[in-house]
Amino acid sequence: MSDDEEVSNTRRLPTLDKEPGASDPSDPSGPSPEAKDPSATTDGEKAGRFWSERQVPVAIVALVLLGATGLMLYDVVAVRADHQAMSWRRQLADQMATRPLDNPWVLGIAAAAALIGLWFLVLALTPGLREVLPMRRTASGIRAGLDRSAAALILRDRAMEVPGVQSVRMSVTRRKAKARAFSHFRELEEVRSDLDAALGDGLQQLGLSHRLRLSLKVRRPKKR
Repeated sequence: MSDDEEVSNTRRLPTLDKEPGASDPSDPSGPSPEAKDPSATTDGEKAGRFWSERQVPVAIVALVLLGATGLMLYDVVAVRADHQAMSWRRQLADQMATRPLDNPWVLGIAAAAALIGLWFLVLALTPGLREVLPMRRTASGIRAGLDRSAAALILRDRAMEVPGVQSVRMSVTRRKAKARAFSHFRELEEVRSDLDAALGDGLQQLGLSHRLRLSLKVRRPKKR
């Protein structure tokens, strides 16, 4: 094969350096609607909190019920086979037949059972996973979350870029972002204004479903 034929048989491969939304002449379908309007999914939809699987409480309840059911079933089968019932079941039946309802032991066991049941109801009706902040949905069927420590680290890095900031202590809760900054030069009001703008922009760029309230304090470091 000659050099001219080899050059004519080669073609240029597509590259990824095109502008977003630009049409490709070789693509008859044209640009997608998402490429035409990149801001169409910027805001997204609000999403609720993530629900915990509650693996530890479920495992504890399952093991307790399994053990109690197996022990009771074994004792019932033993009684049906003309054996005596276990001593604990005979004592429990005697105590339930002889102790009055206002006995302290009866009241204490009833209160403990009620508290355990209330705890299970709280676990069943609350989502849990307080460390994960839900993010806005930008596509259907996809959910994303941001860990609170990661959000605090991102905001801290944003705050450290402000001139005059020496150090920042950042903490993020489910509803609030708290910043405690130390400024070693510039006026405190100027630093506070720049920090408020920088952290406000950082909170917006986190893309959280619920906007966090910002609590900001700026002061001078202690003199040594």
